[in-house]
Amino acid sequence: MSKRCKVAMLSFDPANASLRDGLSVAVQIGNSLWLANDETTSLERLNIQTAAVGQAILCNEHRSFSLLDLLNLPLKDPEAEIDIEGVAFAPESGYLWLTGSHSLKRKKPEVDRTAEKNIKRLSTVTADGNRFTLARIPLVRQPDGDVLARKVDADARTAALLRGDETGNDLTTEIAADDQLRDFLRIPGKDNGFDIEGLVVIGSRLLLGLRGPVLRGWAVLLEIEPELSAGSTDTLVLKKIGPNGRRYRKHFLALNGLGIRDLCMQGDDLLILAGPTMDLDGPVTVFRWRGGFTADGESVIFADQLESVLDIPFGQGDDHAEGMCLFQSGEATEPSLLVVYDSAAQGRKHGETDVEGDLFCLGQ
Repeated sequence: MSKRCKVAMLSFDPANASLRDGLSVAVQIGNSLWLANDETTSLERLNIQTAAVGQAILCNEHRSFSLLDLLNLPLKDPEAEIDIEGVAFAPESGYLWLTGSHSLKRKKPEVDRTAEKNIKRLSTVTADGNRFTLARIPLVRQPDGDVLARKVDADARTAALLRGDETGNDLTTEIAADDQLRDFLRIPGKDNGFDIEGLVVIGSRLLLGLRGPVLRGWAVLLEIEPELSAGSTDTLVLKKIGPNGRRYRKHFLALNGLGIRDLCMQGDDLLILAGPTMDLDGPVTVFRWRGGFTADGESVIFADQLESVLDIPFGQGDDHAEGMCLFQSGEATEPSLLVVYDSAAQGRKHGETDVEGDLFCLGQ
C-alpha cells in the first residue's frame, strides 16, 4: 500500500551535515519544516521552497536552535543528547512542544572487543539525564523563517520544562506507581522498555506514543495535561486527569504487535506510525484512528477500529522510519504524509549535505 508521490529533499548546513543520518521527528509549521536528530540537543528548521525540482520539493536554508539556550536542561553538556522523539505545534497557544524518549539505553557489543568485554557492555545500562525532557517553547512567526525564543515579551509566552532532574520527572514518578508500566522504567527502550516515540497536541492535552512497552501485542498511548506550576513561569506540572487522581490516562491500541514510532493529526483523525519495539528493521505501518480522542475516558482500541493506511518501506540495517507529519507545499490541494528516516540508506543521500524524505499520497 506504499504510494510515494514525491520526495522532500532536505538540505542541511555543511557544518551540521551529519544531522541527516539520524532524523527522528518532523513537523511542518507554515513554510517551515522542523526536524531533529535524536543524538543532539537542538532543533533544526528548514524553509520549504514553493517550486518543486522535478519530483522533489526542496527544503533548505537550514538554521539550528540550541535547546541549551532555551531550556534549563538537567545536563548542560551539548553532547548529553535529549533523544528527541516527538515534536508538535499548538497553533492556538503558539508553543512548539517536544519530548525526549525518557528511556534507558544498553551498550552495544563491538567487533574489536573480546567476548568478556562485550558481555560486560551488554550488562551496562545507563540513563542520559536530558532524555527526561518534556517542554514547550514559544515559536515566533517571521517572514524569513520562524524562530524559537525563551521568552516573548509581547504576549508573555515563556519556555517551560516539566519538573524533574537528571534521574526523571513528574511523568516517570507517576509511572513508577503504575502496576502495568512501572517495571518497564528499569528496562532499556530497545529491550521493550519504557520509550516515548510520538507526540501530538489536542487542545490543552498531549498524547505520548510509546514504542515500548508493548503488552501482549497492545501498544500504549499516554494522555497528559501539563500546566505551569503555581508561581512559576518555566516549570510545568501534570494535572490530575485520570482515574483515582492519576496525572495521566492510558489508551491501548491493537497495532499488530507493533509499538508507536510517531503520531500526527489529520483533522479529527489520529495517524499512528507503528514499527517494532525491539531493534528490528520492520514491518512499519501507518494506521488511522478515525475520530481519535473524542471521549474523556481511557480506551482500548481493537484492530477493527483502526484502518491500515500505508505500509512504509524499510531497509536492512538502514532506512528506519522515525518521524512523520502532514506536508503541503506550492499549489497542492491535499496534504501528503512526509516520512523521515533514521540510519538513512546511502541511496537516500545526495552530495555531502542532502537527504531524501518520502512524501506519500494520503487519502481522507
